[in-house]
Amino acid sequence: MNLRIFLISSIVVSILFFTGCKNDAAQQKEKPVLSSWNDGVTKQAIIDFVTKVTTKDSPNYIPEEDRIATFDNDGTLWCEQPLYFEMVYSIDAAKKIIAAKPELAKKPELKALTDKATFAKNPEKGIEVAFGLSHAMATGEFSKIATAWLDTAKQNRFNVKYTELTYLPMVELLLYLRENGFKTYIVSGGSSAFIRQFSDKAYGIPAEQVIGTMLKAEFVSQDNKYNVVFKPEIWHNDDNVGKPVGIEQIIGKKPVLAFGNSDGDLQMLQWTSTNTYPNMCLILHHTDSIREYAYDSLSHVGMLKKALIEGKQKGWTIVDMKNDFKTVFGFQEEKK
Repeated sequence: MNLRIFLISSIVVSILFFTGCKNDAAQQKEKPVLSSWNDGVTKQAIIDFVTKVTTKDSPNYIPEEDRIATFDNDGTLWCEQPLYFEMVYSIDAAKKIIAAKPELAKKPELKALTDKATFAKNPEKGIEVAFGLSHAMATGEFSKIATAWLDTAKQNRFNVKYTELTYLPMVELLLYLRENGFKTYIVSGGSSAFIRQFSDKAYGIPAEQVIGTMLKAEFVSQDNKYNVVFKPEIWHNDDNVGKPVGIEQIIGKKPVLAFGNSDGDLQMLQWTSTNTYPNMCLILHHTDSIREYAYDSLSHVGMLKKALIEGKQKGWTIVDMKNDFKTVFGFQEEKK
C-alpha cells in the first residue's frame, strides 16, 4: 500500500469512527430519563434530588459511599393485593407439604390451615401456621420450593406470574439511582429468605442487599451433611420500628432516600428524614383501580393512613400511581 492510499484510508476510518461516537452519544443523550414515569412535579423532584446530590461542586453533594437508598417491597416494588404474595406462597406450600405427609393433618395446631371453617374464623392464625410450616426447613430446600412456585404460580386477576407484577417505573428508578452511584436496598416486612429468591433477577438487587423479616435458624450437621435450617420462630420482625433497626444493624448507615407505601414504612421514612445529608422520602399512593388497585386507609393489606398524613405535613414526595406512572406493569406495556 502506498503512502497516499494509506492516508486516505486512515482519514475515512477516522471519520466513520468519530461519526459513530457522535451518533452513540446523541442517542444516549436523547434517551429519556425515567421514561415510564409521566412528566410532572413528581418525576422532576426525583431528578432534581439526584442531580443536586451527585453534582460535585454542589453544596448538596453526597459522597458516593453515603448514597444509601432503601425501598419497601410489597406495594412499593411489586403488587401486594389482594393478599401479600408471600402469604399466598405460604398457604400453597403448606398445603402441598400436608398433602405429601397426611399425618401432619392430624396435628391440632394445623387445624387452622386444614379445616376451612377454622381458617375462616381466624385467618390470621391460619396464615401464621402456613408461614411456619412453609419456611421451617433447610435453606436449600426452601430456596428450591420457593423458586419453583415463583416460576409457575400466577396471580388470579392478571393471570401472570407474581414476578411479572413488579412496577416498571420502580425498576427503572432503581436502575437510575444505581447509575448515579446509589446503593439500593430492599427493606421489607416480608421474609428476606423469600425475597432473595427473586430480588436480583427482578430488581437488580443482590441477596446481600435484602433486609427482611428473619427467622431463627440453626446449623445442623448430620452424616457428613451440613445445613442451616430455619425454625418457625421470628428472630427479627422487619416492619414498622423494625425497619430502621434492621437498616442500622445490617447497613450501618442512615439512608438518604427511602421509598414506602404504607404505615409499616413510616418509621423508616421518619428516620431517613433526620439524615444530616439532603434526603428524600417518597410514598407510593395506590390510586389506580384500572391498571392495578386503589386503596389506602381502609385496606387490610398495605394500609396507608398515618404515613400519608405525616408525609403531606412534612412535604415528602407523594407518588400518585394513576397520575405519575405512565406504565404500571411491564406486561401491560408489551400488550399495547
